[in-house]
Amino acid sequence: MITSAWISLNDWPLLGTPTFTGLENYSDLLDDRRFKRILWFTIQYTLLVIPPTLILGMLLALLVNQPLKGIGLFRTIFFMPLGVGLAASSFIWILLFHNDLGIINSVLRDLGLLEGNLLWFRTKDMSLIAVIISVVWKTAGFSMILFLAGMQAIPGELYEAAKVDGANAWSRYIRITLPLLRRTFALVLILTMIGSFLAFEQFFIMTSGGPRQKTLTVVYKIFVEAFQSFEMGDAAALSMVLLVILLFLSYLQLRLLRDDTRF
Repeated sequence: MITSAWISLNDWPLLGTPTFTGLENYSDLLDDRRFKRILWFTIQYTLLVIPPTLILGMLLALLVNQPLKGIGLFRTIFFMPLGVGLAASSFIWILLFHNDLGIINSVLRDLGLLEGNLLWFRTKDMSLIAVIISVVWKTAGFSMILFLAGMQAIPGELYEAAKVDGANAWSRYIRITLPLLRRTFALVLILTMIGSFLAFEQFFIMTSGGPRQKTLTVVYKIFVEAFQSFEMGDAAALSMVLLVILLFLSYLQLRLLRDDTRF
């Protein structure tokens, strides 16, 4: 990290002699409209991918937390997508979204929800939806495991006492489960947020930054600056800006979601 900070203060070509420029790389970022657009797109992606990941993870955790025979099999099935590499899953979803070969458009046509062709990666909005679907499928199992661990750490006596007082399942969930999952929720939220801000492989493989570079994320931009434009100084400056953003958002979430005790 210290090395990256030093590189960010230089005009540092991948091949050649570095030249110290101070904060020039950072001032160039502030004046770069493309960077602002890319940062806003990354924020949009993060805001859109977090809710379904958390909600699906919570629902799956509630489902597999039931004392049913064979429930361990379902826990394994829901967790299995996490074992697939992000690059591999991205290629899988490219095939699934293919207009002629993919099963998704075929199912939509069979259900009468689609007439004609649907090219998922032709527009920015459809590309973003496709990527979000693939990411939620892959990461919801991880959220499920964290929520499940939090649920199983809640003492059963609390639920028994609530039942004696006449609380139904919904009341027990609202007044016991959710409040005591506050820290777990904060952890899942922060990990999901950081993972979303660091998105790269899914966009690199599924959209290649297109159409017309409208699905470039911050990390994708870092890759372009470093290994396509060979401007290591600009890439390092962008990396340091991203680090500061992530630190601030993580701190803010911990402050907002903390309970009466210290983390």
